[in-house]
Amino acid sequence: MTDPRRVAHPAPDGVRHATALPRRPRAVVVGAGIAGLTAAVGLAERGIAVDIVEREGYAGGRVGGWTDRLDDGTPVAMNRGFHAFFRQYYNLRKLLRRIDPKLSMLSPVLDYPLVDGHGRRDTFRGLPQSPPLNALAFAMRSPTFRLRDLVRLNARAAAPLAAVSVPQTYRDLDHVDADTFLRDINFPEAARHLAFEVFSRSFFCRPQDLSAAELATMFHIYFLGSSEGLTFDVANANFDVALWRPLCEYLRSLGVGIHLGAAVTRVRAGERFAVSCADGTEIGADAVVLATDVRGLRSIVANSPGLGDDAWRAQVSSIRTAPAFAVHRLWLDRPVARDRAPFLGTGGMPPCDNVSVLDRYEREAAEWARATGGSVVELHSYSLTEPHHDVRDELLARLHQLYPETREANIVGEIVLYRDDCPRFAPNDFATRPQVSTPVNRLALAGDGIRIDLPVALMERAATTGWSAANLLLNRFGIAGHDLHTVPTRGRFTPLRRLAERQRA
Repeated sequence: MTDPRRVAHPAPDGVRHATALPRRPRAVVVGAGIAGLTAAVGLAERGIAVDIVEREGYAGGRVGGWTDRLDDGTPVAMNRGFHAFFRQYYNLRKLLRRIDPKLSMLSPVLDYPLVDGHGRRDTFRGLPQSPPLNALAFAMRSPTFRLRDLVRLNARAAAPLAAVSVPQTYRDLDHVDADTFLRDINFPEAARHLAFEVFSRSFFCRPQDLSAAELATMFHIYFLGSSEGLTFDVANANFDVALWRPLCEYLRSLGVGIHLGAAVTRVRAGERFAVSCADGTEIGADAVVLATDVRGLRSIVANSPGLGDDAWRAQVSSIRTAPAFAVHRLWLDRPVARDRAPFLGTGGMPPCDNVSVLDRYEREAAEWARATGGSVVELHSYSLTEPHHDVRDELLARLHQLYPETREANIVGEIVLYRDDCPRFAPNDFATRPQVSTPVNRLALAGDGIRIDLPVALMERAATTGWSAANLLLNRFGIAGHDLHTVPTRGRFTPLRRLAERQRA
């Protein structure tokens, strides 16, 4: 945390540990993704007895890792694709420091170039860290943004982009889609495709399907609201090895029970909670955190009559998932060119959104490449408008176009994953999105699809809601919680904030 203007959000006070209470409370955390694991850490460190119940056979949720096999029987590391651990992810990094204070499981990626269908390239390498110099330097050296474009920007309409205030920005912009907003401020079309489209697809949707409020908040988090820089880190081994197995061992050292491959079907509230699993087992608890994916949350609430009031149940039932995405991982019999970046973002090159060269940073891929003389490459398609559209051949063609040396490579093995379980952030979703707190005493929600009125996104939103869910329950027991940190909750520049306020008026 190098930004002196980062914001601390103090936790509620209370006794330091559950041993100070007459009886030790017990909690069940449903879901072992980032949000659930964070909530479990937050509760267990304060002495709450915790059980984690996870549907899959591995921890980490959508950032989980597992072992798969190629057609010839070779075991290989597999996951759902590339994830960037930005330096602004204070609360996620706080979680990971539980297993290594130095975060040596993360390796820096010093550059991630962007390229579009016309061959224009942008790069984040060597940019100043301090805003607004970072965004200005990026714009001025971009082939898609010229000085005349800056002059043509509608400054009044664009002010909310540089003067974010959470949650006010959502009230101002959530009814508008990102594409319309960028057109209204005269943002150059080429720059929209190369820069903003790459970021919008991080939410697994096209700009026209993304809330302008999410776009503005994202711009604040990664550009004008933080001086942590625009580079990020990646896990230096498959996620299960680098992150979640060590964290699960840490949790077990705190007495946490971890039940993998167990699906929760419903939750019954009363003097205590009864958490029912598909295999017929039932776990009693004084508190519950539902930290599942969107469909899991909807299913559990729908199968739990009487849990919460009608308004809250309607909120839960209304949340939706983003379009499907595909991950195509290839094990090739020859290396890609030595100067290839670990990560390349693409714009205007459907269906490909980025290319990762895994053997540049992931231990298992690097070991396979050294042993075979080959390489491991991964292709992403983030927003499949046709759910059953097979993009395998189209992605492969894009790889050959971007990295011509791969045309002669033989495919030793390949795995294609299709998933459609990421939360949606479309216009008008914010007001009805369920929050961490619920109308049920000692029942909390957590996850990257759960509303929290702080400037966080993606994995950091998952971790932040996990800590917040733990804090909410700890406070109900009279136990002190855990402090949180974020980038500033509003834009750093007073003139731009005032201009945005006049625009609002």
